[in-house]
Amino acid sequence: MIITKKALARRTFLRGTGITLALPLLDAMIPALSLRAATVAKPVRRLGFVYIPMGSNIAQWTPQGVGTITELSPSLNSLTPYLDQLTVMTNFELKNSYAPGNHACSNCGFLSAAKAKMTEGSDYELSTTVDQIAAKYLGKDTRLPSLELAMDLLTPVGNCDNGYACVYQNNLSWSSPTTPLPSEANPRVVFERLFGDGGSAADQIAELKTNGSMLDWVTEDIARLQNVRISR
Repeated sequence: MIITKKALARRTFLRGTGITLALPLLDAMIPALSLRAATVAKPVRRLGFVYIPMGSNIAQWTPQGVGTITELSPSLNSLTPYLDQLTVMTNFELKNSYAPGNHACSNCGFLSAAKAKMTEGSDYELSTTVDQIAAKYLGKDTRLPSLELAMDLLTPVGNCDNGYACVYQNNLSWSSPTTPLPSEANPRVVFERLFGDGGSAADQIAELKTNGSMLDWVTEDIARLQNVRISR
């Protein structure tokens, strides 16, 4: 093994590939002469929640029988290789999501099990959601304590659902009873948050406006390398 006392950043590797992907840990990314336990190679516990807002066919998700699972349902079939590591829990009920039975209440109860305060103004209130409670502990070992993602952005404001403020329908995650956490649906913004060069949120937004695509980064790198060769 050759030790160069250099570490390859994930962002540098990704710039050369020209695509967006979930990059696995490579040996070159571990700082030379460092202990793996003190680097990104240390296993980190993860927790994820997926919300299906329009409902689902529960029969296709629920395995047959009770007790030890021997066969997964059609919708979970792709997880068969991890069958011995799965626990499927069913028959849960969130009564606070029923009254008055609208979309806002369903969203609110999913991660908080709480009942939303009926209001159309800015005095909305819910409860700290379970993902944020977990993030206070699991997030200590990650660059970002939590990441809120969506398939599409919701931007309406005011009254969205039977006297409830739009904030209830637009946000699943709350870091406090009065602080909703908006979801991000722009892949480029998510990529920057995960693999960006750092700095404040304002710095990253400014960089997004400067660099329009991965091709911009690659072009700049090539130009810089060409200048180095010429100077030599």
